Amino acid sequence: MAEVILRQVEKVYPNGFKAVHGIDLTINEGEFMVFVGPSGCAKSTTLRMIAGLEEISNGEIMIGNKCVNNLPPKDRGISMVFQNYALYPHMSVYENMAFGLKQQKINKREIERRISDAAETLEITHLLDSKPGEMSGGQRQRVALGRAMVRKPDVFLFDEPLSNLDAKLRVATRISIAQLHQDLKAEGQNATMIYVTHDQVEAMTLGDRICVLDQGKIMQVDTPMNLYQYPANKFVAGFIGSPAMNLIRATLIQENTLTYIQLDKGSRFVLPAGKAEKVAHKIGQPVWFGLRPEHISVVAKGSVDDATSEPQQNIELAYIKVVESMGNEVYLYCVLGQEQIISRCHFDPKNNIQHSESHYMHFDMAHCHLFDIDSELALLN
Repeated sequence: MAEVILRQVEKVYPNGFKAVHGIDLTINEGEFMVFVGPSGCAKSTTLRMIAGLEEISNGEIMIGNKCVNNLPPKDRGISMVFQNYALYPHMSVYENMAFGLKQQKINKREIERRISDAAETLEITHLLDSKPGEMSGGQRQRVALGRAMVRKPDVFLFDEPLSNLDAKLRVATRISIAQLHQDLKAEGQNATMIYVTHDQVEAMTLGDRICVLDQGKIMQVDTPMNLYQYPANKFVAGFIGSPAMNLIRATLIQENTLTYIQLDKGSRFVLPAGKAEKVAHKIGQPVWFGLRPEHISVVAKGSVDDATSEPQQNIELAYIKVVESMGNEVYLYCVLGQEQIISRCHFDPKNNIQHSESHYMHFDMAHCHLFDIDSELALLN
């Protein structure tokens, strides 16, 4: 068993600062769990407590049905891959990978077999006689992965392992880690992995589930797509997604049979009937209105007529301040009244949009989100 369970885990420093607030979390055997959040959210602290590199103040940590609160790191059945590789510079790759196994008194033939298998998997066989200083950052990180693999741990821990790599190497090494997880599971080995990152692209592409943290508290734990489509609160909605979700303070109003999102400076949008029913008790009250950039699109020139005055169409005139071309798509930074909004559109050479222009924008309210103004919890999930 390689299940990891945290029960009411807290971390309080001697100066009284409480970094981790009673975390409850179960990481299933064979699962790839990603901790993500802004700097200072305690994701690395939580990982280090699991590893035994940081003492917990209260609570209980279980690894494979065994309480590890008082066990040193070497006895917890974990291997950790660090941001800075942590390789011995005077040792060859082979010696770096063999070092921990020798400490465990594993026989020479088994050490050779494990290193050979790991090196082949990670495509570093040709580097076994090299020293860390003779290799690129990506190669050194794969060596660090190999050193973790050969120990055959119950749990792999990754502390921002790609932070020191350039963009191309980050992608390649990320794919290697994902492939490693799949290969270990296919071979029937323990493949429980806990991965810390501030990069949501890594989180969304690697994680079976993602744990979003903020200020030492869990905001939401769910699959990548559920986090994106059904954020539990305003923080998760604003953190997950790039560019970030547009979040605007608004008021719910009702006229005749329609429910509207009313912005402060006049713009208003019709809520679909199903969503309106869920927030009927909030009529007349302020809310946070959220819409992702890909759900705000430019209306093609020539297709806007007098009917745009009807609010059901959810079309508003916005001023384009900045246009960022990403190749196959463009990000439009717009002003709507006094609100700043971002639109994410597919590039269309026939509709060449420039900054300092005004364009009609369509707001797809079928995908909108609403959050309570005080608790900031989702109102439509």
